[in-house]
Amino acid sequence: MLIRRATPADIPHMRLLERQAETAAHWAEREYDALFAPEAPKRLTLIAGEGSDVGGFLIARCDLEEWELENVVVAPERRRGGIGSQLVGALLHQATEAGATSVLLEVRESNGPARQLYKKIGFIEAGRRPKYYERPAEDALLLKYSVSIS
Repeated sequence: MLIRRATPADIPHMRLLERQAETAAHWAEREYDALFAPEAPKRLTLIAGEGSDVGGFLIARCDLEEWELENVVVAPERRRGGIGSQLVGALLHQATEAGATSVLLEVRESNGPARQLYKKIGFIEAGRRPKYYERPAEDALLLKYSVSIS
């Protein structure tokens, strides 16, 4: 599947996918619109797919050394097909190219498939945030990937 940078035209497809994913971070429309605003914090927004055929997306905040994966969503009918791995792999490649030292993320403790994916890629548990999530209330596991610069 083609992995590319998102454009403002992708926002409706991203919002549709997000609404279909119970475990996604649910953002307001204004937060999606702000992704492409000139004054917004630097973010990497990636799309898996072409045109209106969007199989998933990823949003990461790009600070100098420490990046944060804020949201990753794969269409329900396309899960377990490698799209999540491709998106996260593209993020880690970009982070390495930019000289980042680590990528962090929070994941619901109950989100077994995502935790399995992150573990397979090389993320390790670095902490816990009690009652981080709402609806339902749940702890978040803080995971970290150390970028090796070659």
